[in-house]
Amino acid sequence: MRRIVQTIAFRLFLLIVSVQTLVLALLTYAVLRVQESSLMDNVQSSAVRVSEMIRRATRHSMMYNRNADVDGIIAEMSGEPGIEGIRVYNKTGEVSYSTVPSELHSRVDMNAEACVSCHFESGLENPHPVSAELSRIFNTPDGHRVLGLITPIRNEAQCSDADCHAHPPSRTILGVLDVKMSLAQADLRLADAKRELLSASVAAALLVGLVSGGFIWLVVRRPVRRLTRGMQMVSSGDLSQHLLSTSRDELGQLAQTFNSMTQELARARGEVTAWSETLEQKVREKTADLERAHRQMVGVEKMASLGNLASSVAHELNNPLEGILTFARLLVKRVQRSTLPAEEAKPYVDDLTLMGDEALRCGNIVKNLLVFARQRGVSFQSVRVAQVIERCVLLMNHHARMHNVELKTSSTGDDLLECDPDQVQQVLIALMVNAIEAMAPSAGRNEGGTLSLDVRSGGGDGKIRLLVSDTGVGMSEETTAHIFEPFYTTKSDSKGVGLGLSVAYGILERHHATVDVESAVGKGTVFTLTFPAKQPGPGVQQSMSSSVEGNHE
Repeated sequence: MRRIVQTIAFRLFLLIVSVQTLVLALLTYAVLRVQESSLMDNVQSSAVRVSEMIRRATRHSMMYNRNADVDGIIAEMSGEPGIEGIRVYNKTGEVSYSTVPSELHSRVDMNAEACVSCHFESGLENPHPVSAELSRIFNTPDGHRVLGLITPIRNEAQCSDADCHAHPPSRTILGVLDVKMSLAQADLRLADAKRELLSASVAAALLVGLVSGGFIWLVVRRPVRRLTRGMQMVSSGDLSQHLLSTSRDELGQLAQTFNSMTQELARARGEVTAWSETLEQKVREKTADLERAHRQMVGVEKMASLGNLASSVAHELNNPLEGILTFARLLVKRVQRSTLPAEEAKPYVDDLTLMGDEALRCGNIVKNLLVFARQRGVSFQSVRVAQVIERCVLLMNHHARMHNVELKTSSTGDDLLECDPDQVQQVLIALMVNAIEAMAPSAGRNEGGTLSLDVRSGGGDGKIRLLVSDTGVGMSEETTAHIFEPFYTTKSDSKGVGLGLSVAYGILERHHATVDVESAVGKGTVFTLTFPAKQPGPGVQQSMSSSVEGNHE
């Protein structure tokens, strides 16, 4: 109830009902007064006519002093409905005729209002001439109202000239006819009119109140409630609210404005959400790029440190290994030229030969270390990457068929690349060898698979991407993080020492290229090599080469 009282619709309804009630009350009061005045005028007019009729009826009898006739006429007239009494008193106030026998020959109060009004300045002896009858209203002892009408009996010429009882012409008033008429019927009619008018006013007030309430409910309350509910939903975040607007008034325009506002807010929120999602996506992309760049930087620093270490180790081991190999071969020759029997010399020769072979293998390892650590001179030239891939396929085709591996190649866009084709070929061969060996038969896996080499360009960033993908056993995240480190290998000792990808990484660095690895155990591996289509200027390339080589010498 408190919420209803506080609404605009209720206040507007209360104002309308109050104003119309006040207007109806004033109108009812005015109508009642008019009806009462009109009714009293009609009653007074009737009383005047009755009094005049009595005066005229008794005039002739009074002129000839026929008292019995006058009494009869007055008695007959008093029997008419509404007449309370009739009396006639003379100039001195003595009652000459009356319907009430007890009033005969009594005197009326000459100082009464009805008498004084005729003699108000001239005194009772010389009454003021009046042209209108006098009336008064008073209550009887039984409680009903009575209209008393006083009609002066004037001294007409016929009276003043008559022989019977001539009056001097100076006497203007011979007597007074006092007629009393009951107002009971008039009061009943007036009371009935009041009741009917009040009932009609109350019914009109109720009807206007109901119509006003219904109009306010339909035109004001319902639209305002819909608008309020819509605003509450919008404030809670629901911008899908749409108000049904069929009217063209201010509330209809407000509803249309609300709909336009919610549409604009929904559109703005969509744009903000889209921008937020785009921004989040860009942040994720940039974060991934930063993480990738950080990993590459860490890898570069690690490779640089390993390169310096490998260069130092290679220089320190190269001379002793060369000495071991030289003396092993020299001892083999001495033993062969010695006088020992061939059967006795053979174990020594075999041991010395094995020692030389191992020293030579160590020398090859040191050589690979030097290749990894020291930049060789590169010869950049513009070549078609597809041609480099064709040579790689020719070299690895037999090895692939032996392992039941299918080779696939594809190229899109312009694949003209400025590079050292021999070194790029060396990188691809290293990756292809590892991929083919990853698809070799193993526990729970059949032999064979697919090795794909794809060239992609034309992205508008001046880059050419080489994708080397296989369907092999894949690698774990821990293995992926270490594959470019020297001497890190997942193969047995007889198959490699872990320098192939390290050398390939150094070649990619010299070509200002990057490598991304995507791999999962059991799902294969994808190497993405990203080369700039054109290498930086010679100055930049030479400064990098000098810096690296200076660290190794």
